[in-house]
Amino acid sequence: MLPLALISLLQAQLAYSQSSVQLSLSLNSLYSSYSFAHTTRPTLFSLPTTQNASVSVALCSASNSSAPRFFLSNSSSITQPSEDDIGQDGVYEVVVGNQGYGWWTGALSEGGFLAVENAGQTSFQIGVSEESPMHDTMDAFPLLGDTASNQGLLFSPPLADAPPPNIPTYPNYTLPSANLSYPSAPPSLQVNVSVFVVPTSALASASMPLTACAMSSSDIQGSIMIDDTGSANNGLWLKDQDGWRWQWLVSGLQPQTNYTAYVVQNETKVSQPINFVTKSATFSCPIVHSLPYCPSIAYAVPLVAPQFPNIAYTANNLPSSVVSPLLEVLSNFTTSLLTFPCGRDEYSPLVSCADCQAAYRKWLCTIWFSRCSEAVDQPTNTDGSVQKPMSALAPQASSATPRSPGLQPFANGYTALLPCIETCTAADRACPNFIGFQCPVPQFNAALSYGVGFIDSGEEGVQGHGSTGVAQDRWGNVWCNAG
Repeated sequence: MLPLALISLLQAQLAYSQSSVQLSLSLNSLYSSYSFAHTTRPTLFSLPTTQNASVSVALCSASNSSAPRFFLSNSSSITQPSEDDIGQDGVYEVVVGNQGYGWWTGALSEGGFLAVENAGQTSFQIGVSEESPMHDTMDAFPLLGDTASNQGLLFSPPLADAPPPNIPTYPNYTLPSANLSYPSAPPSLQVNVSVFVVPTSALASASMPLTACAMSSSDIQGSIMIDDTGSANNGLWLKDQDGWRWQWLVSGLQPQTNYTAYVVQNETKVSQPINFVTKSATFSCPIVHSLPYCPSIAYAVPLVAPQFPNIAYTANNLPSSVVSPLLEVLSNFTTSLLTFPCGRDEYSPLVSCADCQAAYRKWLCTIWFSRCSEAVDQPTNTDGSVQKPMSALAPQASSATPRSPGLQPFANGYTALLPCIETCTAADRACPNFIGFQCPVPQFNAALSYGVGFIDSGEEGVQGHGSTGVAQDRWGNVWCNAG
């Protein structure tokens, strides 16, 4: 007859196995669990055999009581790991951090087991991979284009490198036409990204984990989740040489509201957050974006509202009265530039005629499409003084002669965000002297037309030695229009 203690142990083991749920996980797969009926019932997963395993977990909802705990065993002798087994060889706890993620990497030579305790009503995901953890926080940040009163133009972190520049050579030294065609995205680029936008105050008061699955099922009031479905305003875009990004024009936002935005990649990885604030309800400048001949333009411009059902201006509906003169100016500039024997002679060992045209194009587009903005309440220092620097803003009276030669007088008064002086000096440096391109001098009147001293030093023009070093930051501050 078996000893009483052994009989009791076998009965307890049988009760545990009957009350637990055992499932099998496969390599490179994702398991999503939704609420369990009993808070004390553990869930057991068998893990596949592999020499290089990454087992990651992510909480998909907030826990009203104690958070779930995850215990992993890669030893065939421990088939139901628990807190009591911690300290034994081959038993680990997958610790979930503040953002709702946790992961373990190592060998599963004999397979393994993952036990979930105290899951309760908390849903979670488990991913098993032979590479890096499926759940993680990326180092990259999204990019803000601009906002209107109820819109925000957002870009994902770069998804693929920009194509190498097409460098013309002698004797057939041909520069790109003024009306550029949109380049084709790399065929290998597999897009699976979404953007999550949420009022910052609501996010701060919520107990939601900052995981991809929690964002996709968020019930925070005012939050918006948009996938990579293409539309007239959403899609891949090559804004600059940083590479291909996905862009979203997010509508349905509230005026003068602080928002936080995350980008979710492959339904499991989350970018770093950026912050932005929408304009006031009276802000009347529409957003302009997706112009192949001016790829960097992605902001509000003083134009009449686009005709319904359009909610923004793109190359498809921008008036020809705005576009045609711009293309004519750029075409004439290119003709003048090619009077220099480009490709045969060099006017600089560092830059070429192609560099000159590209820099001039960006400067012309930034000047042509004036950027609308608004003065915002600046934060104060501890002594009550206003934090600096202030953005380079210039009020424009109603129906005044526009700063841009390509725009008509605007019926409403607005505030223009001046171009960064560096956009001008980049063209000045890249172009030959005979072009006669010159920028105003920072020591004198440059600040009347440009934002000076933000990126480079205003007095000495030293690169990267300005008051901010950048045109905008991740907190929604924009100091000058970098185009």
